[in-house]
Amino acid sequence: MQIRKTALLAMMLIVATTMVFANGGKDAAAGAAADAKPVVLRLAETHPADYPTTLGDIKFAELVKERSGGRITIEVYPGSQLGQEKAVIEQVQFGAIDFTRVSVSPLAAFVPVFNALQLPYLYRSETHMWNVLLGPIGKELFAALEPSGFVGIGWFEPGARNFYNSRRPVAKPEDLAGLKIRVQESDLMVGMVQGLGAIATPMPYGEVYSGLQTGVIDGAENNWPSYESTSHYEVAKYYTVDEHTRVPEIIIASKISMAKLSQADIDLIKQAALDAIPYQRKLWAEREKASEAKVKAGGSIITMIPDKGPWQAAMKALYDKQPSDVKYLVDRIGKVE
Repeated sequence: MQIRKTALLAMMLIVATTMVFANGGKDAAAGAAADAKPVVLRLAETHPADYPTTLGDIKFAELVKERSGGRITIEVYPGSQLGQEKAVIEQVQFGAIDFTRVSVSPLAAFVPVFNALQLPYLYRSETHMWNVLLGPIGKELFAALEPSGFVGIGWFEPGARNFYNSRRPVAKPEDLAGLKIRVQESDLMVGMVQGLGAIATPMPYGEVYSGLQTGVIDGAENNWPSYESTSHYEVAKYYTVDEHTRVPEIIIASKISMAKLSQADIDLIKQAALDAIPYQRKLWAEREKASEAKVKAGGSIITMIPDKGPWQAAMKALYDKQPSDVKYLVDRIGKVE
């Protein structure tokens, strides 16, 4: 009798164990099936379809699709189809849009420490900027996004912004004195222009050409491709390469959207963004050279600024006004090789 009871207990244990493994297999299969479900995400872009940042977005999307075996699709919407930058950032914050590529400038209204990246004459060179963005400071800035509902995904090349005007060559800060210079609606940009002795004139970007043409403003500031593509060089032929700001472009994701993905998928997406950077930077460099050649052929007079010391010195008051966390970050950026 005892033998028969022992045999019965053994059989019951085998059945129970089989059921546990079977259920575990079902759970694993369910997880695999969930990971295998197609994912479609949307990325909002303000620039036109042929612009280097948009092409960088598309490369990023292609890498994600390829590396996920076609399971994850990122649809890129250029030309402000999903809205202007500030409105799009808000929609990303609330999960209505999954990604956007924006300038750091409007993002700083949501995460103020990003103002540090907008300060004039902050970087010694393009290489210096990239060493900052791809190093520990860049990772810390991504972490600073999360409390506001964003996930940092990647950086893109912004190009350097330079002054241009319709009146005269500008080779030193004193040459800007009295000129009415259009700026973005930003306290930092207003402070920069005022510190250089010019008259800061906030104005919508779309009104700059007519403003230059009619004399409402004397000048503005932007990178080579923007100076060329807007035809501003036709009405403001004096271009000064002072490289006062390099305001990074950034791809951010909705924290709400990313929470729906596995960590493996998030890692895949972030690596794809990192790997798209060289492609976008190459396109940007090519576009800059083409724009420079076009404006020179159109009669623009280019003034190079090899020594930025006097320009940096004029910014002391602006730097002194920054909050302590921005000053701390600026100090660390200056120490990056």
